[in-house]
Amino acid sequence: MAGQRPTIETPRLCKRVLHQALAEPGLTPTLSRADARREGVACPKAASAGRERCYLLRMISYALFETAIGTAGIAWNDAGLTAVHLPERDPETARSGFLRRFPEAAEAPTPPQLAQTVAGIQALMRGEKADLTAAPLDLARTPEFHARVYEIARAIPPGETLTYGQIAERLGDKLLAREVGQALGKNPWPIVVPCHRVTAAGGKPGGFSARGGVNTKLKLLAIEGAAAAPNFAKQADLFA
Repeated sequence: MAGQRPTIETPRLCKRVLHQALAEPGLTPTLSRADARREGVACPKAASAGRERCYLLRMISYALFETAIGTAGIAWNDAGLTAVHLPERDPETARSGFLRRFPEAAEAPTPPQLAQTVAGIQALMRGEKADLTAAPLDLARTPEFHARVYEIARAIPPGETLTYGQIAERLGDKLLAREVGQALGKNPWPIVVPCHRVTAAGGKPGGFSARGGVNTKLKLLAIEGAAAAPNFAKQADLFA
C-alpha cells in the first residue's frame, strides 16, 4: 500500500538471519507472535488486541566517550539514537549502565553520522554553546505526545529554560503540565533532548529522573550558565 513502510516477512528465521534482516536499512522485519516465541525473540505487547504480528527491534550499538565531567555514551540503530547516557565517573560504570538497558547491545565505534552529536555533547559539558537539534532520534517506539514534548524541549537553547506549564501551553492546554513532566521523566536522550532545561513554576527546579536527581539537573544547568541555577557554581563534577 502506498506510503507504508516496507517490511520483510520472516517466519521462523534463526537469530542470525533475523539480525541480518534487522540491519537492512529502511526495512522493518515482522513475524507472528507464535514464531517469535519459537525463535526466542522479544516481542512487546501490542497496543491493541487485534494486532497479530510482532515488529522486531533493530539491533542496537553503543559507544562511550569522554567529556569534561566524566564518561558519557550514546546508543543507536539504523534509524537514529536510541539512548544517551549521562556522564559517569568511569567507563565501566557507563558501560554497565548501557548493558542493563540493552543487554544485547554491542559496543562499536561512533558512526560518522553521529560524530557531530558526540562533539556537541562534549562541548556542552565544557560549558560551551552547542546545537544538538539535528541529532537523529529513533522515535519508532515513542508515544506521539512524548514526541511533541521532546520536540519543544529540543528547541530550548543552552542557558535558557521553560517551565512544564509553558510547554503545556505550547501544546495547546496549560492543564497538561503534569503530563509534560511525566513525558520528560521517560526521556531516553538526556542532553540531546535537554529535559534538564525544563523546570517547575515559581523558580523551582522540578524533578529529574536520571541518576543524582535534581542535583544533577541543577549542575547541568549551572554548567550551561542558566539563570535557573544561580546558586550553583560552574563545576566539572557531577559526582560531588
